[in-house]
Amino acid sequence: MPTLSEVLTNEAKKSQVIKDCCELIDAEVKDKSGISGLAIKAGFSAVKGIKPGFVEHAVEDLLPEFARVLDPLFQDAKGASRTAHEHFSAHSGKVADALLQITDAKATRAKNTIAKGAYEKLRGTAKKNVEAAAPRLGKMIDKYT
Repeated sequence: MPTLSEVLTNEAKKSQVIKDCCELIDAEVKDKSGISGLAIKAGFSAVKGIKPGFVEHAVEDLLPEFARVLDPLFQDAKGASRTAHEHFSAHSGKVADALLQITDAKATRAKNTIAKGAYEKLRGTAKKNVEAAAPRLGKMIDKYT
């Protein structure tokens, strides 16, 4: 069985995976409401305004690492004859922890003060928001696997 990295970073699929990831992020941000939703939308707007294609470039940069840290969860799903959607939904905390481990490290090294500042402001609620996105992420992965 191929690894998640092999599937998602395959040159034949990679550009579509990046596009789908960006659409997933946009949908998750759009779905946020309340005061915390306004903060997320404002932060995301600031990040998108850094330069055209900033989010797409960030997704492309993070994709190999995200696929690597999600692969054990993906393999667990396959071993249990479950879809990524089912497994990621049931283990959203583990999905969030794996992804935030990568983004925390990237944020520490970030040179762009706008991106770094937005991340730091939103980090307190990040786990909850990434957990909420886990089912949608699982569906996207199922599309390619």
